[in-house]
Amino acid sequence: MSDFIYLASQSPRRQELLKQIGVRYEMLLPTPDEDSESIETPLPHEKARDYVKRVTLAKASLALVRWKKSGLPWAPILCADTTVSLPNHPDGEILGKPINADDAYRILKMLSGKTHEVLTAIALISNPKETPNCVVQISEVEFANISSAQINAYIASQEPFGKAGAYGIQGSSSAFIAKINGSYSGIMGLPLYETAQLLDHARITRI
Repeated sequence: MSDFIYLASQSPRRQELLKQIGVRYEMLLPTPDEDSESIETPLPHEKARDYVKRVTLAKASLALVRWKKSGLPWAPILCADTTVSLPNHPDGEILGKPINADDAYRILKMLSGKTHEVLTAIALISNPKETPNCVVQISEVEFANISSAQINAYIASQEPFGKAGAYGIQGSSSAFIAKINGSYSGIMGLPLYETAQLLDHARITRI
């Protein structure tokens, strides 16, 4: 049993969501020498579900190494990763974080008027000698048709950057979303039902 976890994620949204379900956490952040960019590069012909699970488990492995070097007391380690996908679209199997404004425009134009998937994988290392438990949660999001002017205004807000699929559901892009089917918190980056199930199974105290 543990009364806190380590969160191996820099996402402020994941921190907010953990607080929402009463989880006490400490940060276990990547060090400058870790090559997270290569981990997040999709493999040739990789499907979105395989991708998000692979990336999350790779982040969990790095976080465990980080903990071993830290001298910190043991606590379970939580990792997560989110990606956006237009299944069966030749250019949209995995839509990651935009690299610049043009890339953000390209992604948002692809999503306009279509239903896409948001996939979030969560991995919990409950024991340093055991394989992490990993779950992938998938939600469907339907975008309305959005004009070039709307896309450019959204890009000018800087909101798309650092977000898979070039948008965050909790921001002003919520005005583009006609319908969701799945987990709102999962679309934000941490599906709370699945996370709570993993934490409860590992006997982690929630307040």
